[in-house]
Amino acid sequence: MRVKEIMQTKIISLKPGENAKDALDKLFSLKISGLPVLDEKGRLLGMFTEKEIIFKILPSYVSKVGRFSYEENPKAVKQKILQLKNFTVKDLMRKEVVITTEDAALCEVAHLMVTQRARRIPVLNKAKEAVGIVAREDVLKALFEEYK
Repeated sequence: MRVKEIMQTKIISLKPGENAKDALDKLFSLKISGLPVLDEKGRLLGMFTEKEIIFKILPSYVSKVGRFSYEENPKAVKQKILQLKNFTVKDLMRKEVVITTEDAALCEVAHLMVTQRARRIPVLNKAKEAVGIVAREDVLKALFEEYK
């Protein structure tokens, strides 16, 4: 089975100039953790995810020590949350994105998801345009359908 058989072709995406707070609200309303960022020609620029937002608002020393002491309403976190409206999607998106092609095998995509810890992977055509997206749920459903 190939990615083109299971990918979602209706791509909900963000534009790089969109407000980061509005983009986060979009993630909340869609009940998903991330969206691809596409330019006006449909080319992939990055991924905007909850993970990047968390890294932006948590104290910078989290990345150095791996954890932090919980404080009720820490001032630094509160300030960063309030400042989120001052950023664009481009400011906070992850630029290194795991991608796949339409002709990739299902097992290849599953392997990428596990090794790269990716929840969803944009699917690009030969012209490097985003033509779909494949999520872990899509892969699991297809695997269970194929082997039941």
